[in-house]
Amino acid sequence: MRNILITGGAGFIGSHVVRLFCKNYPDYQVYNLDKLTYAGNLENLKDVASACPNYHFIKGDICDIDHLRRIFADHRIDGVIHLAAESHVDRSIKDPFAFAQTNVLGTIALLQAAREYWSSEAGGGMAGKRFYHISTDEVYGSLHDPGTFFVETTAYDPQSPYSASKASSDHFVRAFGNTYGLPIVISNCSNNYGPNQFPEKLIPLFINNIRHGKPLPVYGTGENVRDWLYVVDHARAIDTIFHRGRDGETYNIGGFNEWRNIDLIKVMIRTADRLLGNPEGHSDGLITYVQDRAGHDKRYAIDSTKLHEELGWEPSLQFEEGIEKTIRWYLDNQEWMDNITSGAYEKYYAEMYGNR
Repeated sequence: MRNILITGGAGFIGSHVVRLFCKNYPDYQVYNLDKLTYAGNLENLKDVASACPNYHFIKGDICDIDHLRRIFADHRIDGVIHLAAESHVDRSIKDPFAFAQTNVLGTIALLQAAREYWSSEAGGGMAGKRFYHISTDEVYGSLHDPGTFFVETTAYDPQSPYSASKASSDHFVRAFGNTYGLPIVISNCSNNYGPNQFPEKLIPLFINNIRHGKPLPVYGTGENVRDWLYVVDHARAIDTIFHRGRDGETYNIGGFNEWRNIDLIKVMIRTADRLLGNPEGHSDGLITYVQDRAGHDKRYAIDSTKLHEELGWEPSLQFEEGIEKTIRWYLDNQEWMDNITSGAYEKYYAEMYGNR
């Protein structure tokens, strides 16, 4: 039996991790700590809440260290999977302070709460504990040479306030491991796609726009390259690393699945039009080129060889299968999308949980 704290568990990736842990480990008590900001939606976990008695939701902010201390003590937390973060690059450009607050100071508060409790007599010491910090490939900056990949030893070179805040949080996690002996592990993952992603991100935004005949805004010429991974495969990797990764190590998670943005968009258009019963090429004219994002990284590509060779993980889905499953999910769950885009869920949570 373990008592696992998953931060940001009502978000996109976090909800898939919570679902996997609750269903695969019925002896674990899984505590989902989420502030329920715009990107946190408990609808993502309604199946878990109704079917898994080992699932527990806690409304809270990772920057509130006193609340964190109570959570660790009250629930005897012995494992942390830290996903809570501000994660949208455009938002970070507009408000870098919010990203520093949550991603840096919030991570420090969580590290300190874990260190204090696990070092105490009640916490039982560091043996058998794990603090797992989920990061991003964007901390490495941009790749310019074809055929090169980010590896675990690639030097950090963040190019946006978002990636700078994540790079800083990574450094603090390692510092707590080195200074205090906190049993930490870090993973850096490529772009995720799949069900339940907030529709400010490219794939759900464009699926919804195709459905409603709205413009598809493409930064620059659409030549920027990203490595894409199905979110359930990321959750599987997190499960593997949490249980079998080595303390102090970093593991890169990627799908060896690079796409230029414009090519990805054209695949989405063809697939969505087919599933909607539209004639081929029906939505091509929705593509609209807009001014490029400031500091836009040219290419990301992850080498996950270490994760495969040491721990045996590999993606389970080919991209074509994953993107069709994803598009079908959004088209079949329009009520979820309408609830998100209307903002009705935020008002409901504010009334239910208050502003704590």
